[in-house]
Amino acid sequence: MAAEGFGGRQRAGARPALVVVDLVNGFTDPESPLWCDAEAAVAATARLLDAARAAGAPVAFTTVEYDEAGARVARAFLAKVPALRTLVPGTRWPRVDDRIAPRAGEPVLVKLFASAFFGTPLAAMLAAHGADTVIVTGASTSGCVRATVVDALQHGYRVVVPREGVADRQAGPHEAALFDIDAKYGDVVALGEAEALLREAG
Repeated sequence: MAAEGFGGRQRAGARPALVVVDLVNGFTDPESPLWCDAEAAVAATARLLDAARAAGAPVAFTTVEYDEAGARVARAFLAKVPALRTLVPGTRWPRVDDRIAPRAGEPVLVKLFASAFFGTPLAAMLAAHGADTVIVTGASTSGCVRATVVDALQHGYRVVVPREGVADRQAGPHEAALFDIDAKYGDVVALGEAEALLREAG
């Protein structure tokens, strides 16, 4: 698509932030109806968290959960994906996977819809930190990750997606989403490149 004018490189700025999208038990535990094979994404995210923390780069996590009020607001989304009702507040399912547990001061933003920006303070948090680049990991690639990437771009950020740091339930949607992101919305890169961006931020 480069010959048609797509797939240019944004190139990351000097102040990256790491946003970990929905790597919660409801997505990483095979006992959940929402499970996707996120083992590699969790491992990659752990490396990126180490790099971000060492450099003092901002980190934010997201989760999804529905009490009765939230379920009423998101009823159209839940009609499409009834398994999301698994994510009940106070259960283990909306909790971030212990292998990448947030540290003190690292917010876990609760959302009702796909994008990490919609209905959350993420945009204000990134602005307060002076971020110019958003590195996005998580699940699922074709759902909440893609929605977050599009919104990050629309908020004026350069976007980086480490290929090893995202996961989906099916190979086809996963690859199609990465292709689409790399063509239009952000730079899909190897894990090592994203890790270096964070380490250099320090």
